[in-house]
Amino acid sequence: MSVSDGVTVTEKDVALYARVSTQKQAENLTRQHERLIEACRERGYRIVLDCYEIASGLNDGRPKLEKLLADTSITVIVVEHRDRLTRFGYHYIETLLSAQGRRIEVVNLANNGKDELMEDLVSIVYSFSARLYGQRRAKHKTEKIVQELKAQDDATG
Repeated sequence: MSVSDGVTVTEKDVALYARVSTQKQAENLTRQHERLIEACRERGYRIVLDCYEIASGLNDGRPKLEKLLADTSITVIVVEHRDRLTRFGYHYIETLLSAQGRRIEVVNLANNGKDELMEDLVSIVYSFSARLYGQRRAKHKTEKIVQELKAQDDATG
């Protein structure tokens, strides 16, 4: 138990973090948030901070996540899936939080949605293409790669 700003924080106090990649997935964000609240209720947790944002899991400039990670009074961060926190570098975040006596609790260890993973792949391809070819050509090259990937996915179904 610790005291933060005059408020006693216990091991049952948690912060929620929910994320989707695009505005088109806003409904999924709402459902994800509801599932997190229910999981916390089942575990007897008290939600002291509720964060959610619409941003790519590859984006390392997510202000709400940055604020959450910087708040050392939050000792438990609850996420639905590991990739809701980040697509890459999860283990590093987990290690740093552990060194501070904090942790991440993943409530659903199953993989979720290849659509969002595809969107993140497109973001990676676009980013590298923009560096190599410039913004305009990158968009066309990315669109072509996405079409080819979708065709392959449809063929393997």
